Amino acid sequence: METVYTEKSFGGTQGVYRHSSDVTGCDMGFALFLPPQAQDGPVPVLWYLSGLTCTHANVMEKGEYRRAAAELGMAVICPDTSPRGSHVPDEDDWTFGSGAGFYIDATEAPWSANYRMFSYISQELPAVVAAHFPLRMDRQGIFGHSMGGHGALIMALRHSDRFRSCSAFAPITSPSQADMPAAAFARYLGPDRDGWRAYDSVALIEDGHGFPEILVDQGDADNFLEMLLPQRLEAACRGGLTNLTLRMQPGYGHAYYFVSTFMEDHLRWHAARLCDDI
Repeated sequence: METVYTEKSFGGTQGVYRHSSDVTGCDMGFALFLPPQAQDGPVPVLWYLSGLTCTHANVMEKGEYRRAAAELGMAVICPDTSPRGSHVPDEDDWTFGSGAGFYIDATEAPWSANYRMFSYISQELPAVVAAHFPLRMDRQGIFGHSMGGHGALIMALRHSDRFRSCSAFAPITSPSQADMPAAAFARYLGPDRDGWRAYDSVALIEDGHGFPEILVDQGDADNFLEMLLPQRLEAACRGGLTNLTLRMQPGYGHAYYFVSTFMEDHLRWHAARLCDDI
C-alpha cells in the first residue's frame, strides 16, 4: 500500500492512500482519517460512501467531518466510487462508468471485469485497512450520500452482522424504480430485474432483510427527489424489521451544503452506537 500524503488535522491524521486491488483489477485510492485516540489503540470505524461523479476527495474537502470525528474518537474511511484507469472501460456519461459504480458487482461484459464495488467495499478494502491501521473492525458503521447513501443502505442490509450503525444523506432508495439508476443497472447487471434486487434497499427490505435503526436526512428542495424516492423507503420500513428515522429538511438541496450541515448529527448518531461502551 502506498501513502499518497498525510496531514495533521484536529490532533489526528488525514491520509490518502493507494493500493492495488485484485477485486477491481486496478489501483484504488481512499482517504482515511485517524483521530488522536488511535495513538493509544484501535478505534471504531465509520465508512463514508460518496455519490455520482465523486472520488474520496469530495467529502474529505467539503464534508466537515474531522473535528467531530476527532472529538468522538472514530476513524472515517472514504473509498472511491468506481475503478479507474486507462484499461478500465468507461463512457463519457456522468451517470455510468467512471465515478458511477453504484456499489454493485457488475455481471455484464465489459463492466464485470472491473466494476465490482460491492465486493471491494465489503470484503477487500476492510482487509486492507485492518492490516495497516489501528481499527476496531468489530465496531463498524456506514453512511453515505446519494449513490453512496444507496451503497450504505445495501451494505448494511446485506451485512447486518458486521455493521452496528447506518445512516444516509439523500440516498437513492429504490434504484430499480428510478429511470437513471435503472438504466445503469440494466447495463451492469443485464435485463433480468430479479438480479437487481440484491442491490436495491427497498427490494432487500421487502425480501426480508432488515437493520435495527437507520437515520436518513433528505432535503425537501432536492432536485433529484423523483430519483431518490424516500417515500418508498419509508413505506418499506413501516411495520418491518427496520426502524427508520426519516427527517425531511426544509429548504435543503442535494449538494454538500446540505451534507455538511447535518454531518455532525450523523457522526454523533454513529458514535452512540459504536463508542457507547468503550
